[in-house]
Amino acid sequence: MTALLQLEDLHVFYGASQALDGVTLQVDEGQAVALMGRNGMGKTTTISAACRMLPLRKGRVIFAGQDISNWPSFRAARLGIGLVPEGRRCFPNLTVRENLIAAARPGRWDMAQVQRLFPRLRERADQYAVSLSGGEQQMLAIGRALMTNPRLLILDEATEGLAPVIRREIWAAITRLRGDGLSILLVDKTLSEILPFADASVILDRGHVIWQGAPDGLTADLQHRYLGV
Repeated sequence: MTALLQLEDLHVFYGASQALDGVTLQVDEGQAVALMGRNGMGKTTTISAACRMLPLRKGRVIFAGQDISNWPSFRAARLGIGLVPEGRRCFPNLTVRENLIAAARPGRWDMAQVQRLFPRLRERADQYAVSLSGGEQQMLAIGRALMTNPRLLILDEATEGLAPVIRREIWAAITRLRGDGLSILLVDKTLSEILPFADASVILDRGHVIWQGAPDGLTADLQHRYLGV
């Protein structure tokens, strides 16, 4: 497989506090990679570094063969990194349609395609984002990222805190995206959903990669020690 995203020996600090200590991982073209670990172990920091929202003390971020380590985040997004951030972060005072248009770039994913994936967004097109349910806001956040026509979709806790029926709907949509060949890096705490979905898994512990491999190699002992299950 061809590498799409390569994180090489990332060291990231918040002031004097080190958050990442040598994180290395790779997402290949068409691959789904699960990034796992307990809260506070560096998952969101890794995603932020990959999207070039945090400076690196050391290491490199390579995307689509280009070293983007010193790029601003908007250039990384334009190159093809689409982010669905934790907490959704929709524009509350814009309508659903306006949220989607605000992020649009030319490509396969347009308003009609996003609305086919999430029919609720068609029904709520003229509603302000602030009036949507949590699940609808999450659909909007995913749709907004898709409207950038990314080569890599990064999802940070895409189903956290949502009702089971909405979780199933979002997982069905993400699974369809994976089946269409979109490369995906995702964080989620529900092993029963994330492990069958992923081609590869990476576990972080205190800013270190302590295990990576195929999901079927994730033993009960590893799950107990590092994932709290």
